[in-house]
Formats: sequence, structure tokens, C-alpha cells
Amino acid sequence: MTHCHSDDDLLEQVAKGDRLAFQLLMERHARVMLALAQRISGNPDDAEELVQDAFLKVWTLAPKWRRDGKAQFSTWLHRVVLNGCLDRRRRPAWTGLDDMEELADSALGAAQNLALQRSKLMVQEAMATIPDRQRAALFLHYFSEISAPQAAQVLEISVAAMEALLIRGKRALKKELMRRGITDLGDML
Repeated sequence: MTHCHSDDDLLEQVAKGDRLAFQLLMERHARVMLALAQRISGNPDDAEELVQDAFLKVWTLAPKWRRDGKAQFSTWLHRVVLNGCLDRRRRPAWTGLDDMEELADSALGAAQNLALQRSKLMVQEAMATIPDRQRAALFLHYFSEISAPQAAQVLEISVAAMEALLIRGKRALKKELMRRGITDLGDML
């Protein structure tokens, strides 16, 4: 089995219990799914668990996969991971923040690194305050390796609705960042 097999070909093999085909599917998609899950969940441990859950669904649902279905496998997998992240975010959970001061060191550029890490944290915190659908649209469009039409498919909305979500999401994020005192947004939004 080589990497030239389509996802559909591999899914047919997975449906027959082929572990190598399953491993190839995971190798092909796990990195992108993990990045998506980390960005949306904000927690690397949760992200790994969410991606494992998604691939468990692939293993168990492979016999039901249809080549001629409405969505490509990658689009379906994005949707499974995204829905898992959104479900996890809706559950109340305690998460501690790392003590940012411990990250400082005496190396040249430490102040810039600390400022960059604080900025990233502020953006993550601001992203966590905007509505789930807007946050998901922003992550899918700007941080994943899929196109806007595919992102719309993942969210099960039209491309026009996706564009509207992106506009509202960017506005909400900008407003939240400004509320937090970040006024120099540059080209970010």
C-alpha cells in the first residue's frame, strides 16, 4: 500500500480491517487535525485526545463510508474534529495558565519572546470569548490547510454564510482585543 492511494481507497481497506491502510490515513491527516484541535481547544492534551477520538470514529465508521457521498473524507474528518472541540469547550473544565514570568531568561531577545508569548496568549484568550461558530470559521479559514469553500462544507453552511461568519468573527475579535487594550492590530484584522 503506498501514499498514492486515495482516501476512499484506504477507507475501503480500513473497512476490511486493514491496519496499514488505517495507519496511512492517520499519517496523511493527523498533523493537520492535531493543529486544528490545538488551535480550537487551546489544550495540547485535549487536542491529542480529540484527534484520537476522531480516528477511532474513522476505524469504526469505515464500513459505512461511501465514495459518492456529499463530502470528501478530509472535509468529514475536519467536521468530526471541529465538533469534538466545540463539544469539549461547552463542558465546564478547569484549566490553569502557565506562569508567564517563568518563561523569561537572560538571553538576548528574551523580552521580545516574552512579549510575543503574551500577545499570543491575549489573542487566544480573546478568541475564546467570541461565539463558537465565528471562532471555528476563523480557525478553519486562516489556520487550517483547507479552502474557504471546504471550510464552509465543514461547518455545513454556504460560502456566503462562511464569509459573513468571517466578517462577524473578525469584528468580534477586534472589538475584544481593543477592549483588552490592544489597539495596534496592524494587518492582523
